[in-house]
Amino acid sequence: MRVLVVEDDFISRRLLCRYLQAFAECDVAVNGNEAVGAFKQVLQAGQRYDLVCLDIMMPGMDGQETLKRLRALEREHKIADETRTKVIMTTALEDHDNLMAAFNNACDGYVVKPIEKRKFLETLQEIGLPVAV
Repeated sequence: MRVLVVEDDFISRRLLCRYLQAFAECDVAVNGNEAVGAFKQVLQAGQRYDLVCLDIMMPGMDGQETLKRLRALEREHKIADETRTKVIMTTALEDHDNLMAAFNNACDGYVVKPIEKRKFLETLQEIGLPVAV
């Protein structure tokens, strides 16, 4: 799998990459602008990310806006909803408004920090990604 981890916190970025290292190649972005640029570059190269792990609270462009832009890029490249990149939102926020906004913006899953490996991998399985717990 090819994964983009979008996280402004170094420890969280490193932890997610470590959880994924057995079955994924991870690219990282430290903010929303960098994530949109990386996502666009990969699409323009005729490739795709299988998964984006996207933090909601980041300086500058937050995760909700980043997700909207990633989905817009997929529409521009005529990627059907059923084959689009899976997106897991990661956040310290467990409030209903953020959860609903994330799913309204077409995320596939939601994981609350601190992220536990087993819970994270189970979430990936639930959204149909081939990972072993």
